Amino acid sequence: MHVPDGFIDAPVSAVTGVVAAGAVAVSLRGARRELDERTAPLAGLVAAFIFAVQMLNFPVAAGTSGHLLGGALAAILVGPYTGVLCVSVVLLMQGVLFADGGLTALGVNITDMALVTTVVAYAIFRTIVKLAPRRRRTVTVASFAAALVSVPAAAVAFTAIYALGGTADVAIGKVFAAMVGVHVLIGIGEAAITALTVGAVVAVRPDLVYGARGVTARPLEIRDSPLAPAAPGAVARAEAPAAEPATATSEAPETSATSATREPAAVPRRSARRVWLAGLAAALLCAGVVSFYASASPDGLEKVAHDKGIDAKEEDHATKDSPLADYGVKDISDARLSGGLAGVIGVGATLAVGSGVFIVVRRRRATAESGRG
Repeated sequence: MHVPDGFIDAPVSAVTGVVAAGAVAVSLRGARRELDERTAPLAGLVAAFIFAVQMLNFPVAAGTSGHLLGGALAAILVGPYTGVLCVSVVLLMQGVLFADGGLTALGVNITDMALVTTVVAYAIFRTIVKLAPRRRRTVTVASFAAALVSVPAAAVAFTAIYALGGTADVAIGKVFAAMVGVHVLIGIGEAAITALTVGAVVAVRPDLVYGARGVTARPLEIRDSPLAPAAPGAVARAEAPAAEPATATSEAPETSATSATREPAAVPRRSARRVWLAGLAAALLCAGVVSFYASASPDGLEKVAHDKGIDAKEEDHATKDSPLADYGVKDISDARLSGGLAGVIGVGATLAVGSGVFIVVRRRRATAESGRG
């Protein structure tokens, strides 16, 4: 659903740019509360993974494909504020390096694909989690539903933006029907990818899933010690041994008090290194190998734009001559090698930029906390 240059006029593009900048600024502040020393590097990995999976267009109808938007996945894995930043980093890298999504339309794309999808998805996710039983399966089901709804929500948002600033004379009713119709189908694919990914992480490391906090953790059970004093009624019914009445009654309460007040040993935090390496390997595999087998059909927006005439005033991308334009490495004739190498470069660049942003945000939080201390 990357909007190219020329679809939306300059005034509305400028307004969405302001909205996007405001959303990023608020998210930078909010992400400080979501990130810690373990999740900051993971947030960069989430951005890289979304970049990689967005290269995997899947067929949804005759001559139409779809791809992951990623707002729901990012919000559930690392938090809604951090999720907005993850998708924004992906969109920035795609626009600058790969000529995917217009630069003048960057505000439109961030507003639509990062802000709307994340807000809608996380609101639905939290609602389901609060109402449903507190189980791991609930997190997966809620992820599926949240992602499913987030995609047509983005289609509705695009239609609204187009109604305000569309450059072609197209009936908005036709745009709405076509956009929502095809993106409901794309939403099914988005939901499947999101649920599978979240479910896989929850199965092995639920502590690393932001949306699973307080849901998958088992409550602490305090069991009675065998040395604990009996209940008052039981004491009244029991007879003390005749041989040692004082010793038995004086030492047991002390021992039981010690047992009752003893705090459980602190559980050390497990390293997230294995999850990080597994996620990076999955991202590189998707971008470097699997992407070659992705559908070549236009995605939902491209198909609707062509069929309805929305693309009548589309403009050339400012970075159309980039060495990585259209997800291929310039001057490499082998399509498989060119696309795979471009994907690997994209994963690396997105990981580097995303990790850098989130580590800086985390350090600013740590600095602020030390200043207050």
